[in-house]
Amino acid sequence: MSGTMQFDLVSPERSLASGQASSILIPGADGDMVAMPDHAPVVTGLRPGIVAAEIDGGMLEFLVTGGFAQITMEGATVLADEALPKAEATSAFLDERIAAAKESQDGATGATADEAAKRVADLETLKGNL
Repeated sequence: MSGTMQFDLVSPERSLASGQASSILIPGADGDMVAMPDHAPVVTGLRPGIVAAEIDGGMLEFLVTGGFAQITMEGATVLADEALPKAEATSAFLDERIAAAKESQDGATGATADEAAKRVADLETLKGNL
């Protein structure tokens, strides 16, 4: 199908989505990205956020807690540390991840402390946007 690209979202537990998408919003480590057909090749880390893919005129949304995305001219593959449909995300799910992130932040120093603080902030922002 013209004007679309292959989209795949997988986590260690399961494949969550696969299909032809016209655009894909990805929460990249350095900011949000929109992948579209003929996108320049790139690999990026993910921060906690929402992956949204426009497939068949509808929007599929998934919560991810981290991972990587590979974008090519033909498609985008998101390899998530954890992922679930946004409709299934709960405050309790995010509270557990926030508590774990805060625990890893305790006693951290330097760049590790900065990364941990950013992860806590990203998770708290994500929870506030559910």
